[in-house]
Amino acid sequence: MIDALFNQPDYLAAKKNLDAAVLRQDAIASNIANLETPGYKRVDLAPSFQKELERASSSGDAQSLAGLKPTLAVDTTAAAVSPDGNTVNLEKELMQMNQNALTHSYETELISNQLARLRLAITGRS
Repeated sequence: MIDALFNQPDYLAAKKNLDAAVLRQDAIASNIANLETPGYKRVDLAPSFQKELERASSSGDAQSLAGLKPTLAVDTTAAAVSPDGNTVNLEKELMQMNQNALTHSYETELISNQLARLRLAITGRS
């Protein structure tokens, strides 16, 4: 019975977006740490993840959502910003970091609200 509460498509989608935000933060940190590493290629979430998440969310299929796992991949769209072939642009990484922090906050709030409603249903008080 309790499993059904945590297998709702909306909850799973928010959880997967939160997982992706955490992984993206790791990628951004790695990119910034390798800002001056010759030949380093920028990494980010695999582009296929967002498409798969949108498809699974729109279908409302909880099993598809539960099976999704965000992964990292080399960003093939990033152009070299230095003669040594490094594709990390500090300003873009900082912008991505800020956007990712907002996404993380939003998804955390969604999950927290869902859990607060569950707590209210169980205990009768918030």
